[in-house]
Amino acid sequence: MISLNDYLAGGETTISNLLLKNYTKLGLTTDEFMLWLQLYASHQSGVDFPDLTVIAQDMGCTIEKIYASLNSLVNKEFVTLDTALDDEGKQSDRYNLLPAFEKLTILKEQERFEIEEKNDLAAQKKMLRSFEQEFGRPLSPIEYQKIGYWLNEDHYAPSLIELALQEAVLNQAYNFKYIETVLQSWEKKNIRSKVQVEEEQRRRKQILLQKEEQNQSEELPKVSLYNWLERKDSDA
Repeated sequence: MISLNDYLAGGETTISNLLLKNYTKLGLTTDEFMLWLQLYASHQSGVDFPDLTVIAQDMGCTIEKIYASLNSLVNKEFVTLDTALDDEGKQSDRYNLLPAFEKLTILKEQERFEIEEKNDLAAQKKMLRSFEQEFGRPLSPIEYQKIGYWLNEDHYAPSLIELALQEAVLNQAYNFKYIETVLQSWEKKNIRSKVQVEEEQRRRKQILLQKEEQNQSEELPKVSLYNWLERKDSDA
């Protein structure tokens, strides 16, 4: 049975689960990834250019297979062989393993972009259905082109266009010119989200209420302050 001292002396290798779960998506075979892990473990223990013969023994395979896997890692640009100078000016080789993490970052960014693109496409379809429901008819090619311009040239979010449509419906203005005016007005005010639109609507309602209260106070009839009882007493 292994002792606790032996276990602790063996050291530990810390690696993100993201790499463990995505190495096949990155294009690595299990043998290639296991070799990369061996190189990474050596790096964490302070050895940047380990003996591949020892690694072959640890992995239970031939040195030829290790060299083949290493060449594949280099060709796939997961590992680079760098030469550096130490404090005494001597050259030393080392395996640079950072490219694997860079590739993982690119992979996750691509996945995030694909998710956003998929969500954006769903939002566009929902927005187009809202137009057809509110207008009570299919959109014309020119109208589709106009919406495409808002999306691709003006970079309005589908949700923002749908909010502008709702604004037009509330004002019974079923035309694209009115919707575009609303979008341009929001853009000038740097309004780009539903929360900002709702805040702007609350602000406008508050201004209208204040104006109505002011108008009502101005329209109140003027009441004479003449004391008719006092006049009656004087006439008596």
